[in-house]
Amino acid sequence: MTWQVAIDSHHCMASGVCAGTAPDLFALDGTHARPVNADIAPDERALDAADVCPAMAITIHDGTEVIGPRP
Repeated sequence: MTWQVAIDSHHCMASGVCAGTAPDLFALDGTHARPVNADIAPDERALDAADVCPAMAITIHDGTEVIGPRP
């Protein structure tokens, strides 16, 4: 099972919160954050990063179900 990580570059403001939360999952490329890998093994830190993103730019999918950010 893998999760898919996406960052909406139109909403991302490169705060670095995601990279600070999970530096092996997220990186800053100067103007935006990006997932290090789009497909990851399930990792609670990815959900945590999606939850705390100030721009709500991170989406985590498990197949077709959106699981992050959490309500």
